Amino acid sequence: MKPTLQAVRGMNDVLPVDSHVWQFFEDTVRGWLTSYGYREIRLPLVEKTDLFVRTIGEVTDIVEKEMYTFVDRLNGESLTLRPEATASCVRAVLEHNLLYGGAQRLWYQGPMFRHERPQKGRYRQFHQVGVEALGYPGPDVDAEHLVMIARLWRRLGVTDVALQINTLGTAEDRSRHRTRLKDYLRCHWDQLDDELRSRCERNPLRVLDSKDPGLAALIEGAPRLLDDLDEVSLKHFEDLQALLRGAGVEYEIVPRMVRGLDYYNFTVFEWVTGQLGAQGTLCAGGRYDSLVEQVGGKAAPACGFAIGVERVLALMDEQGLRPESPGIDVYLVHQGAAAGRFAWELAERLREAGLRVIFHCGGGGFKSQMKRADASGARFAVIVGDTEAASGRAGLKPLRELKEQVQVAPHELPRLIRGQ
Repeated sequence: MKPTLQAVRGMNDVLPVDSHVWQFFEDTVRGWLTSYGYREIRLPLVEKTDLFVRTIGEVTDIVEKEMYTFVDRLNGESLTLRPEATASCVRAVLEHNLLYGGAQRLWYQGPMFRHERPQKGRYRQFHQVGVEALGYPGPDVDAEHLVMIARLWRRLGVTDVALQINTLGTAEDRSRHRTRLKDYLRCHWDQLDDELRSRCERNPLRVLDSKDPGLAALIEGAPRLLDDLDEVSLKHFEDLQALLRGAGVEYEIVPRMVRGLDYYNFTVFEWVTGQLGAQGTLCAGGRYDSLVEQVGGKAAPACGFAIGVERVLALMDEQGLRPESPGIDVYLVHQGAAAGRFAWELAERLREAGLRVIFHCGGGGFKSQMKRADASGARFAVIVGDTEAASGRAGLKPLRELKEQVQVAPHELPRLIRGQ
């Protein structure tokens, strides 16, 4: 006997008992984004590896350790399951000349893939909702993103979510800062392992990503990027804060926040919660004005963010916000050839009336079918035998209340089932 096959570690099934929660979230997100004028774009799961190496950055954990990369057997091309989708979105915008039609507000959703050590809230296949605004220099669009995310939390009802922001300035700001940061880190060379020393030489900002608690004091004492910003960068950041204050959105400035992707400039942010342990970042993003040019287009401003779906749903569970399943209205029980034909037609009529109906399949007597009806969670059983089929009526039996079965004409069923 062959062993039972199981899912790949860190890649999880969403079972029917949970799928309605995902659908509730997706429906909420769709309405929320539509209200801000964002249009959906659907992107492939697989891209050329160079897209992510070029945009995310070679000296990042994602590119160095986490990407699912393979060689196409037909042409030898290196391909990668997308670890994030901002680069894919920019590639699609350029490939299809969308920016020639003006600035774009776009969103997408779907699975991403990173070969990380699986743990609660961090999976190898995980799902994101991504939002991108291309062609807008900001900071008004930066602020819009943060205000609209705050609105989403209110729509979902989630609490204990805090906004953290920072600015990475311009490329020139970061160049000045890297020189100072590299000098500082070299003075503490003996505290760095080989990997962090390599990062220090290639991109010292990545050293600030270290989660090693033994380096907390070293990182805290490092030069601050905020102290190396020019007037343009400072004004962008100050204008953003003024817009947030005007909108009543509370925030905290976190000077060490750099994000794990190299394409960011100016605004970076994270929405975090203290209720999910180490994986408390629910949403993150920022501005990436150089990315369009990196992918191969003419320079254009852009900003965006991504929401971790599994983490938001986990927080909703933690806060008792899990929506109820819509359930089944009717389980249609039948026995006999004529009854089966009549019941089949009746099931379709009830569905046309907007009711959720399970038509019993697989045969069996009335007793066994009624057990199935009760187990289905349906509110009512509609019962048809040959006698009912001959009279053109059906039995209506409440399954969740102590009420008697009644004989009903088909056209009366929708009203009675809805309780009208």
